[in-house]
Amino acid sequence: MFQLLLNYIHEYCDAPRPWGLYFQDSASPQMEGLVELHDNIMFYLIIILFGVGWVLVSVITNYNSVKSPISHKYLNHGTLIELVWTITPALILILIAFPSFKLLYLMDEVSDPAMSVLAEGFFETFNIYLKLIYTSKDI
Repeated sequence: MFQLLLNYIHEYCDAPRPWGLYFQDSASPQMEGLVELHDNIMFYLIIILFGVGWVLVSVITNYNSVKSPISHKYLNHGTLIELVWTITPALILILIAFPSFKLLYLMDEVSDPAMSVLAEGFFETFNIYLKLIYTSKDI
């Protein structure tokens, strides 16, 4: 009986599961935005992983010492490739930054404080203690 209740809790009440690999269902729009941002960043990360892996494998297979023993002799400093590997990470960071800033500003809660406290103190030398309390009634 207890096992049936435990299975019900795990299947229908969205309780965290042992060794779970993803997030729980979100209870707020902010958390839904965070999960969407996570998925977005993971998409770019997987594309980068496969791109770097492909370049690494192609370099290892094409430029080994058996196929081309003096391949470095004909390699020049290519301006185009340097532009590509400088601009591409910047564009990827911009693609990640825009949704991140959007979510950051959506999550920002601006509150109207009921009280503001300014407390200044000088220890031992001047023995001056000042405490100003501004409430919303005084303003």
